[in-house]
Amino acid sequence: MCGIVGYTGFQDAYDIVINGLRRLEYRGYDSAGIVLEGSDNKFEVEKTKGKVDDLVNISSQLKGTAKIGMGHTRWATHGVPSDRNSHPHVSNNGKIALVHNGIIENYDTIKTMLTEKGFTFKSETDTEVLVNLIQYFTDLKPETDFPTAVRYALNEVYGAYAITVLHEDYPGVLVVARLGSPLAIGLGDKEYFIASDASPFVEFTKEAIYLEEGHMATISLENGVDIRTINDNSKIEPEVQELKLSLEQIEKGGYEHFMLKEIFEQPKSIHDTMRGRLLVDEGVIKMAGIWDHLERFKNANRIIIIACGTSWHAGLIGEYLIEEYARIPVEVEYASEFRYRNPIITDKDVVIAISQSGETADTMAALKLAKEKGAFIYGICNVVDSSIARITDAGSYTHAGPEIGVASTKAFTAQLTILSLIALKLGKHNGNLGNAEFMSLITELNALPKKIEEVLSTTHELTQNIAKDFIQTTNFLYLGRGYNYPAALEGALKLKEISYIHAEGYPAAEMKHGPIALIDENMPIVIIAPKKGHYDKIVSNVQEIKARKGKIIAVVNKGDQQVSSMADYVIEIPETSECFSPIVASVPLQLLAYYIAIYRGANVDQPRNLAKSVTVE
Repeated sequence: MCGIVGYTGFQDAYDIVINGLRRLEYRGYDSAGIVLEGSDNKFEVEKTKGKVDDLVNISSQLKGTAKIGMGHTRWATHGVPSDRNSHPHVSNNGKIALVHNGIIENYDTIKTMLTEKGFTFKSETDTEVLVNLIQYFTDLKPETDFPTAVRYALNEVYGAYAITVLHEDYPGVLVVARLGSPLAIGLGDKEYFIASDASPFVEFTKEAIYLEEGHMATISLENGVDIRTINDNSKIEPEVQELKLSLEQIEKGGYEHFMLKEIFEQPKSIHDTMRGRLLVDEGVIKMAGIWDHLERFKNANRIIIIACGTSWHAGLIGEYLIEEYARIPVEVEYASEFRYRNPIITDKDVVIAISQSGETADTMAALKLAKEKGAFIYGICNVVDSSIARITDAGSYTHAGPEIGVASTKAFTAQLTILSLIALKLGKHNGNLGNAEFMSLITELNALPKKIEEVLSTTHELTQNIAKDFIQTTNFLYLGRGYNYPAALEGALKLKEISYIHAEGYPAAEMKHGPIALIDENMPIVIIAPKKGHYDKIVSNVQEIKARKGKIIAVVNKGDQQVSSMADYVIEIPETSECFSPIVASVPLQLLAYYIAIYRGANVDQPRNLAKSVTVE
């Protein structure tokens, strides 16, 4: 959510910042802005509601005018999307400029204090309060230097933030800080880059410092990077990391949209997630994070899976997998609700957190609570060295590669792959899975990349053609049983996220307890009906729908006859074990959502109001 880019060096800062903001568009935003420090050390600020292209239209005259600057893409929290609420925000004296990702929760109290002292405000944002609080501390004691004033101000606020700040009286200096929102510093040759993640500077350097929680840094060409703790100004020796990200990974590679590219990357991302972990020839699953803590899992009273959105759907399938094969009780919780209901957590519990970005604020908050209660914390995320990866006791990276499209696709199936590996490893270890069944399951899991390649080749054009018939549809219903009930939830979420069509997922058996009232000749129903797993019950559900003239889009196994004969549209997928069917079935549902959205003219990579990395509560 939101995006920050900063630069100081020898290149044109305008180009670096604008191109960096384009790289961060995937995070979701509704306005954009830039500030440059010119040769006279004065600020040039341009900002606007809308997209980066709109910002370019009003700011192109700044190209070539500065070697230091910063920019921002805003996702509205405090105040509606508007020019005046856009970042950067400038202090009352015009000397300090700030961009900010996150929320300052006590901004109103601080704003009241500053107003009483004569400060005025042009926007509705918490960010303008923070930049004026920094000015307040520079005014309070003239001997207070710029970085110290920033530190004083941050010690007065609570909430979540990543910030980058410029001061006209300190030319060539960038001050950055983070608490709860990610921030990376790219180390170039006589140049430095700041960004919410490494994608804006990956072609310029392979070295980066990921700022830790509660740390700030003062950056200049003259003095390099000076990192301090925010609370007591203790000096920190930075840990420089080598970036694994490549430019090719964050470009579209010939596809029209990132989402389509990422759908087609799933055979590779699933293979990469299993690589080195699933050794079928040896009959073993190697996962250091599980192996090193097997007894904690084996002796757990229960496993609590915490996640949001698509990751929560993966967690539901994880519950089915772990309970069936490992026979350990599992609860799946929305991270956003977990800590607000006074949950019962003990040191006998294992908490698994799932997050694509590893920065999800609600999940982080829930984890901190669980950690305070003594639970063992295990993380599943896609971003190396992310906040969740750091706070957990152990974990597994999904190795899905960068996911730029806001609607998650390959990260979801990679999460399911990790959860499958965990369930099968635990089941084998505690004796609930015999060797023959274990070998059968890991062999089938190993075959999934090839089966998904088959799905992509056989259903791509088919889903395009089906999508054309539903451009004007206003409601969809998705149904599944067992493992495929969460897959139905995920299919519905994909459609509503990117096409803006209202869609709901339901357990197929629950249809008769309410949703059946909605079914008529105008209601399309997507039903996931593989041969393995409650097939006869699904057939009955389809008959109930047909009796009410609903339009059925059936996802079935190759050669299916019963459901196919009743369906209006049929999408065939290869047969697999019931527990892995959500991975295979999700792919055509992703394609269907994608093409319906395309034909409706929606922006599939940057759907309205959504953000990729939700770093505020």
